[in-house]
Amino acid sequence: MNGLFISFEGIDGAGKSTHIAALAQAFEAQGRAVTLTREPGGTPLAETLRAMVLNEPMDALTESLLVFAARRDHIGRVIAPALAQGRVVVCDRFSDATFAYQGAGREFDWDVLHTLERWVQGPSAAALANGTAPKLLQPDLTLWFDLPATVAAQRLAGARVPDKFEAQPAAFFEKVSAGYARRLREDPARFARIDANQGPDGVWMEVLAALRAKGLLP
Repeated sequence: MNGLFISFEGIDGAGKSTHIAALAQAFEAQGRAVTLTREPGGTPLAETLRAMVLNEPMDALTESLLVFAARRDHIGRVIAPALAQGRVVVCDRFSDATFAYQGAGREFDWDVLHTLERWVQGPSAAALANGTAPKLLQPDLTLWFDLPATVAAQRLAGARVPDKFEAQPAAFFEKVSAGYARRLREDPARFARIDANQGPDGVWMEVLAALRAKGLLP
C-alpha cells in the first residue's frame, strides 16, 4: 500500500487529541500500520527545539527557523521513512501551524515562510517519501478543527499550566484562526474544515465523512 499522510490542525483547545487517537485506531482496524507523531517534535532533536519554541522568549523569525529545523529532522527521521514503508502517518500539526501561529498570529512575513517551506519540504523531502516526484511534501489530507477562540479559552481554563502560546489573549488566537482560513483558501483540495464547536460525536462524524469523501476510509 502507498503511504498516507494526514495532519490535524487547529488552535489549542480545539479537541484534536481525542480524534487523532480514534483515527489511528480506525486505520489499524483496516489493517494499516500507523505512525502517530506531532509538531514541533517527533524526534529527540525536534522535541528539544519544541521546548525552546514553547517556553523561551524569541522573535517570530527565530521561532520560524527553529520550527522548520525541527520539521526537517522530523521529515527525514520519521515521516518520510514511514511513508516509504506504506504506513499511515497521523501528525498533530504540520507546516500549516507555522503559517497560522508565526505568520498570522505573530504577523511574520508569509513569503519568507513559503521560502522556508520550499527549502524544508521541497523535492528532496518528497523524494524521500515516495522515491519519485520533485514536489512539496504536504499531507494528503489536513483536518482543520475550527473553533472560536473564546470557546477554546474556556476549554483550556485551569486544564494545565499554559506555555507561552496558550497564554496569549483571545485576539492572538483569532489571528491564528484567520491564518488557518488563509491556508485553506490557498490549498482547498487538501483541507477539510471540521466544526469543532460541537460535541465529540458530531466532530468524529465530520472527521469520518472527510476521510470517506477522499476515499481514505471505507
